[in-house]
Amino acid sequence: MRMRLALLILLLLPLPAHAALVRDGAAAVVAIVDGDTLMLETGREVRLVGLQAPKLPLGRRNFQPWPLAEEAKAALAELALNRRLTLSYGGARQDRHGRLLAHLHRAEDGLWIQGEMLRRGLARVYSFPDNRALVAEMLALEREARAAERGIWGQPYYRVLDHGEAGQFIDSFQLVEGRVVAAERRGNRAYLNFDQDWRSDFTVTLDNRALGLFERAGVDPIALSGKKIRIRGWLKSFNGPAIEATHPEQIEVLQE
Repeated sequence: MRMRLALLILLLLPLPAHAALVRDGAAAVVAIVDGDTLMLETGREVRLVGLQAPKLPLGRRNFQPWPLAEEAKAALAELALNRRLTLSYGGARQDRHGRLLAHLHRAEDGLWIQGEMLRRGLARVYSFPDNRALVAEMLALEREARAAERGIWGQPYYRVLDHGEAGQFIDSFQLVEGRVVAAERRGNRAYLNFDQDWRSDFTVTLDNRALGLFERAGVDPIALSGKKIRIRGWLKSFNGPAIEATHPEQIEVLQE
């Protein structure tokens, strides 16, 4: 009971000053699309910024629902459906589909919807370079849920990959762990290599824009050489499996 009370107090605390969120508007939720998308009474669709819940087909042919997709949708309905939410923004306010990109809090008690979905293990942190507010807080809640194997973290489908198996999961969003054996900058790009054969093994790449964000955050990616890290992002094929790091929050340095 004390743990539940402590968590409730945490979720009801004022937003951290460094989050730089701007609260702008409130509306009732009239429909749930999936575990990270909902519809407001205003007719606007909202994407819960900063996280990715298990996906449903939503009309896509031959798309198999991800494990616990229905459970994530049901959880979001329990938390938000027919309730009034306040909308807060910490970066870009709209995506290319016209959906609002907002942090959501229940008007009745201040409950942070993103935080609760992550705490229950029904979403992963999924951030972008133009929307980085509260990512550190979300990562902490994700780590807690993963350690407790709640929700998706008890499913092999969502397990954290070793860098050596990343090539089996091209064109999917993954969390990958491994030790950086070499880091170098060539021209306007930087490369973090996880094995000796950089032409075929897993690599993290950073372009010039990303390097600027890392620099402003006080993070030197070249200094990650020898460190064990966790990187999240979309796996692509580029001289072997690779993830493009566009902002510092994608990379976590692991304690050993």
